[in-house]
Amino acid sequence: MWVQKTDLSFKTKGRTDILDITPHVRQEVEASGAKDGVVTIFVPGSTAGVTTIEYESGVLQDLAEAIERLAPESIHYHHDARWGDGNGFSHVRAALLGPSLSVPFSAGKLQLGTWQQIVLIDFDNRPRHRQIVLQIIGE
Repeated sequence: MWVQKTDLSFKTKGRTDILDITPHVRQEVEASGAKDGVVTIFVPGSTAGVTTIEYESGVLQDLAEAIERLAPESIHYHHDARWGDGNGFSHVRAALLGPSLSVPFSAGKLQLGTWQQIVLIDFDNRPRHRQIVLQIIGE
């Protein structure tokens, strides 16, 4: 069985806005009727990414600060010089994180760790509406 969902949408604030999308992914896997398989979570666009983390305020702040150290907003980006949109940092951050994640499921349940959640991170320099594409493959 193969199911693709493209109607998941989230309003974000930008600037490393981190959203827990685990309940939405879990609901779609359960609704698919597949018992065992894998779900791929993908965010279209070049200024957002998807990963897992413990969705706890301290570690969320730690992640945001680590990302700022890796790709600071305040330095020169050639993208900004060319396009003038001021979001070169967001493209670099998204490229470092990546746009997709695959999570196995068994007996219809995501195989995440106890404190592990699936997060969408929007790095752009403005609020956005982000679409998530899910592909569920299983039996």
